[in-house]
Amino acid sequence: MAKRKRRTTAAAAARSIPVSHPPVQPGLVSSRRAVPAGVERPPYATLPGGEPPPPSSSPVRTPDELGAMRRTGALAAEVLIAACEHVRAGMTTDAVDRFVHDTTVAAGAYPSPLGYRGFPKSVCTSVNEVICHGIPDSRRLVPGDIVNIDVTVYREGVHGDTSVTLMIGEPDAHSRRLVAETRASLYQGIGAVAAGAAVSDIGRAIQKHAFQHSLGVVREFIGHGVGTEFHSGLQVPHYYDRRHSAALSEGMTFTIEPMLTLGSPQVAMWDDGWTAVTVDGRRTAQFEHTLVCTAAGAEILTRTAAGECAHDLFTEPVG
Repeated sequence: MAKRKRRTTAAAAARSIPVSHPPVQPGLVSSRRAVPAGVERPPYATLPGGEPPPPSSSPVRTPDELGAMRRTGALAAEVLIAACEHVRAGMTTDAVDRFVHDTTVAAGAYPSPLGYRGFPKSVCTSVNEVICHGIPDSRRLVPGDIVNIDVTVYREGVHGDTSVTLMIGEPDAHSRRLVAETRASLYQGIGAVAAGAAVSDIGRAIQKHAFQHSLGVVREFIGHGVGTEFHSGLQVPHYYDRRHSAALSEGMTFTIEPMLTLGSPQVAMWDDGWTAVTVDGRRTAQFEHTLVCTAAGAEILTRTAAGECAHDLFTEPVG
């Protein structure tokens, strides 16, 4: 009688992947950086606690707003590329924040995360098992780390939002696979965008790719409408749920930003109220673009005027 082979499940495969070591620990957070008085601020930056009003904008942009979003998205791409060129092993994530802040305000823009619901920094830096919203601090990047740098800028009354996961030095094979397939999952999601398609089609494409590569999909943090508001009412999950049946239409602007994990996609929160980490300590990666739905599919707004983005330029280890 032939012996049947046992199928290796994604859960079993994840258990064979070691946790990230040493675990990321919170460091010292420097003082909030100043923004010149002449730089236009988003409304929440002037409100108590940075709390934005309830979303009220249309998910569809006017032609003038869309023109502004193309220019602002290009600036976000330029800032992210410059930051990636700057990052090296041995530098602190606070130094990354300082560079992003200075580059953004020098371009006459406001770093959107600064002060948003009290967030103390101008960029999010999420290292290794940190899923998202990592606060830049005194921790130094070391060879073997992976770090997501999430840049959003506000100019001409609109936001442009984009992120990339960099590999510092030579990460292990599991981390390299995670980064590559998370990037690929983003573009699978972008490929599902079409006028008349359901929002759930985006999550279906991302989830299918993730599961094919035995990766988890974080459900607690999702893509969102973006434009005149940092986060508008449109929600874009990265997992499939047929109840997300809202139809995409031409002119809608939103982010797709899948967060995939080597192990459990379950989330734990640090006491700072921002830093989200994997419960099992295994690594996670994220990539993000701001998009507009067109008659031809998706137009990526967070590319430079020359069509470049950090996702394409920094696929190999840095620093």
